[in-house]
Amino acid sequence: MKNKKNIIKQYELSPNSRAGMFIVNIENSEHNDHDISRPHRDNHCQLMLALKGEFKLNIDFENIEFSAPAILFVFPDEVHHIIEVQRPKGWMISFDPSLVDKDVLQLLENNMNTPLMIEEGSAFFQKIMILADLIEKVQLYNTNNYIQKSIHALLNSLLSFIAGNLASILKDNRDKEKRSFIIKDAFIRLSKEHFKTWKQPSQYASALSISTAHLNDTVKSLTGSSISVHIQQASIMEAKRLLYFTDNAVREIAYEVGYEDPVYFGKLFKKVTNLTPLEFRKKFRDQDYPSPL
Repeated sequence: MKNKKNIIKQYELSPNSRAGMFIVNIENSEHNDHDISRPHRDNHCQLMLALKGEFKLNIDFENIEFSAPAILFVFPDEVHHIIEVQRPKGWMISFDPSLVDKDVLQLLENNMNTPLMIEEGSAFFQKIMILADLIEKVQLYNTNNYIQKSIHALLNSLLSFIAGNLASILKDNRDKEKRSFIIKDAFIRLSKEHFKTWKQPSQYASALSISTAHLNDTVKSLTGSSISVHIQQASIMEAKRLLYFTDNAVREIAYEVGYEDPVYFGKLFKKVTNLTPLEFRKKFRDQDYPSPL
């Protein structure tokens, strides 16, 4: 069997980072300490503030294309790589999620799965430019704990400012159904935490102290998919990552994502992806990165 374990890697924060974060100007590729053109994942968050340029990336096996100005987040464990970038200008900020207010991080994780397009020259655009530029400049003088605290404060200010703008965008839709969005967000968070062991919708409903029917109706009305579909998708996404990153057998991967019956898991995987697990591994990994002769 081909050994792929050393091809797709998980990276930690750059050795140049201090106090859990690092900001780089994306015009300068010299600061990249690993090959970002090859699929990988990180144990930290990344925030791209793209002021200029054309971008094509792949995140969790989906191609994403956009033109700046835009904001894009990549969260821990998401498989990603750069496909093509033209005339980039802006910043990339890598940071440990423990540095960020948990409510801010949850809002971003639940709602920033696609680029947030912003209007060039707007007040929001100008303010994030000022904050990011200030973080970059202060980072140069990161010589003691007080400077580090100021950088952390600036990072949280930037992320909170983005979250506030995002919340205002969502507000019009949420005013009439605020409770419904709270339920949906709580369910999505629980599904990410417990999909391996909580396979029944009733388990999530019980945790949220509502009926299964109400939870299902709420989630489906806001997302278009039932509770069961979300649980399955969380499991299948983790299975994709394991198929990509490891040489574990399909049976082992089935167990790791919470399915005791590998045959059922294989059928479910094909139902969701239109590929068998081994077909997925071959299409997305083995053909892309063949072993050297």
